[in-house]
Amino acid sequence: MEELIYRDRRGTNASKWNRLSPRFTREDLLGLWVADMDFAAPACVREALHKQVDFGVFGYDVTPDAYYEAFLHWEKTYHGYEPQRAWLRYSPGVVAGFNWLIQLLTKPGDGVLVQTPVYYPFLSAATDNGCRLVENELVNTAGVYTVDLADFERKLTEEHVKVFLLCSPHNPVGRVWRREELAAMLELCRVHGVYVISDEIHHDFTHGGHKHIPAATVGEYDDMLVTLTAPSKTFNLAGLKNSVVIIPDEKLRKAWDSYTGKLHTATGGSFGVIAAQAAWEGGRPWLEQVLQTVEGNYELLRTELVPRKPELILSPLEGTYLAWLDLGAYVKPQEMAAAVEGRCGLAVDYGAWFGGHAPCHIRINLATRPENIRQAIQSLADHL
Repeated sequence: MEELIYRDRRGTNASKWNRLSPRFTREDLLGLWVADMDFAAPACVREALHKQVDFGVFGYDVTPDAYYEAFLHWEKTYHGYEPQRAWLRYSPGVVAGFNWLIQLLTKPGDGVLVQTPVYYPFLSAATDNGCRLVENELVNTAGVYTVDLADFERKLTEEHVKVFLLCSPHNPVGRVWRREELAAMLELCRVHGVYVISDEIHHDFTHGGHKHIPAATVGEYDDMLVTLTAPSKTFNLAGLKNSVVIIPDEKLRKAWDSYTGKLHTATGGSFGVIAAQAAWEGGRPWLEQVLQTVEGNYELLRTELVPRKPELILSPLEGTYLAWLDLGAYVKPQEMAAAVEGRCGLAVDYGAWFGGHAPCHIRINLATRPENIRQAIQSLADHL
């Protein structure tokens, strides 16, 4: 089994650890926020990139068939999803991809529906593209989140929604949506003529027997559904700027091709392609080690922090590598930065960033060494 290699990323221009101001009040915080990992990428990825570097020619490349074959094999093997090769398109990242799709599918003033609290680029994707942000806030029952379907449908109709941005698995609340939940939302979008953009970048991170269900496998929604995913979360390759856009509908593919053709971004850099192919072909043993580490770190929070702060609410971790904690029993909303940064010395994502009503929540990145999680536990237990 491949060993995980932890790297101290201070002084390496890693955004999680360096230049924390002005977002945070101090530079010496323990970095537990940005959703990338503190582990070196799989050995197969490093070896493939070394081979290319040693070759020494970095000219224009075409994307090889083996890249697409590796992705399709991964999706079929681990998610039971079999998209066609002709449906696959490139984007430098999932965030760029769903922003481009919103530009293609909406006109100024249209509604874009999101389920808050949610990954905060979802919020700006609506407003930055001239649309109205429409929130279907998830129902929080003692840390377990569910969809308010009545409000979901009401928002679709009353707010003139054109696009629903689905986060699956959900960041930050950690839900892995069940098939029946996905089917209910997709069918309502079908009835009301709403496009669905499904961000499934965390799809390889599921825990406790939960299984990711690709939205595209739920029913016949090819004409209204686009799926985005990437190797960046799965194999810690975010800096290589490579993601996959799956567009089953021919008319929408042509619109995408026309749009990206004008941007001259139809293909990505060779390093991103090489790394992704190598990871899909040989990175599964490494990923299994990451999953064990993430689950172990979550257990540390559950067994060592919660007993010491029994009124803290730790949401179940069904998916992602991000823990979602409600500190509201110990900290007032206006005191969050003073408590978490000032007294505890932690750089985390604050619930207020994710929309909805989560003013005293924090999101902690579990894709790091257990020692960092233990340090965070000690700080939170001692200083909240």
